[in-house]
Amino acid sequence: MFDKEIYIRRRAELKKSVKSGRILLLGNGEAPMNYRGNTYSFRQDSSFLYYVGLDTPGLMYLLDIDNDREYLLGDELTLDDIIWMGNLPSLKERAVAVGIETIVPTSKLSSLIDLNRIVHYLRPYRYRNQLILSELLSKKNDEILNGYSVELTKAVVAMRLIKSKEELMELENAGKIGYAMHIVAMKMCQPGVSEQEIAGTIEGLAIADGNRVSFPTILSMNGQTLHNHDHSGILSLGRLMLCDAGAENNNHYASDFTRTTAVGGKYSEKQKNIHNIVLEALNASIAMAKPGITYKSVHRNAYKIIFESLRDLGLVKGDTEEALNAGVPALFMPHGLGHALGLDVHDMEDLGETYVGYDDEIQRDTLFGYSSLRFGKRLQSGHVLTVEPGIYFVPQLIEKWEKEKINADFIHFKEVKKYLNFGGIRLEDDIVITDAGCRPVYEERLPVTIEEIQKIIIY
Repeated sequence: MFDKEIYIRRRAELKKSVKSGRILLLGNGEAPMNYRGNTYSFRQDSSFLYYVGLDTPGLMYLLDIDNDREYLLGDELTLDDIIWMGNLPSLKERAVAVGIETIVPTSKLSSLIDLNRIVHYLRPYRYRNQLILSELLSKKNDEILNGYSVELTKAVVAMRLIKSKEELMELENAGKIGYAMHIVAMKMCQPGVSEQEIAGTIEGLAIADGNRVSFPTILSMNGQTLHNHDHSGILSLGRLMLCDAGAENNNHYASDFTRTTAVGGKYSEKQKNIHNIVLEALNASIAMAKPGITYKSVHRNAYKIIFESLRDLGLVKGDTEEALNAGVPALFMPHGLGHALGLDVHDMEDLGETYVGYDDEIQRDTLFGYSSLRFGKRLQSGHVLTVEPGIYFVPQLIEKWEKEKINADFIHFKEVKKYLNFGGIRLEDDIVITDAGCRPVYEERLPVTIEEIQKIIIY
């Protein structure tokens, strides 16, 4: 938790951004795993954390803009709570710690809500909070999901996208943990080692030095499956291990790195070629990222590098601009170049990518591949983003394009099918946009060249 002045300042800025009415921010509650007394590890709502800072379940925050009043709603600990959970600070003490003077029992929330005045809330992603809003506002569930405040959403996105120096320190700490996780994964990338053993080991590091992993670990020899959470494989020579993993630190800020490593550090010529193309796209994208540039254009430039390099290998053909306009590179990289990073690994995805990654100036493309870009808007100093180009050979996608003659004028399918057992390579770094350009969120870059990775593996 930060100093209370930070939360006071954030709430004051939020109040200026929303014209009138009442802002209701719902914290999360406990979620039972398999019976009520056995819950999942508690994770507070990120926007509630950002403005209120309290990391305990069952809390709400109400800001009455018109009357300049704010309230923390919750319930004091019962004796049973104390017996099982310990003598935690009182609700009053917690409120004072974040600069809120008035506390109100949860049961009194309805008495503070005037249904004749607008109630601003963010789109709920947990069913518990949907039910609370439905009962409070006397609306059906679908009305709640569609009736969130766009004005509040845009205000929250505008604030949370620009990271303060305190937040950058937290993100750096998360990056440090993520760095250690990936170094261990590289060292363990040896023949005969199970994917599950590596995934479990690095997730343990995230818990040992932070709060948890920032998302379910992706670790597999089948890197062509973009979000592969199956860890059932045993590493073997000749294969690649894609590891996409990160940590959430104790203040809930996230890191997100990807490295793809040849088992035992022994790369074939094909693997070297594809790795180096992805690395070129990664480095060029980082060099290009700076204030005033749209991330949509950085994504397109990464596609350009991938297409032209694969053309040099004889996998594709034709004019670059025509191929880019037709979406040819999406056969090999069907995802976007990156996303915002912060309190969430896909920062504010619960608020909607339309608001986080796009705006009135920059709209999401509808073309396959381009449409998967989560963040396309013009970059500003303080934005924190992932940069994660990749090349994948997805047999089912290749088969579909060949059968349906999609972009057939640009693709040598006979050559592409020689890579059907290749898997995929993704390389990912986290950057912060600065006044002069960008820099790594964590100062020490993970080994990324083949030579650097081999030094870690072969010892």
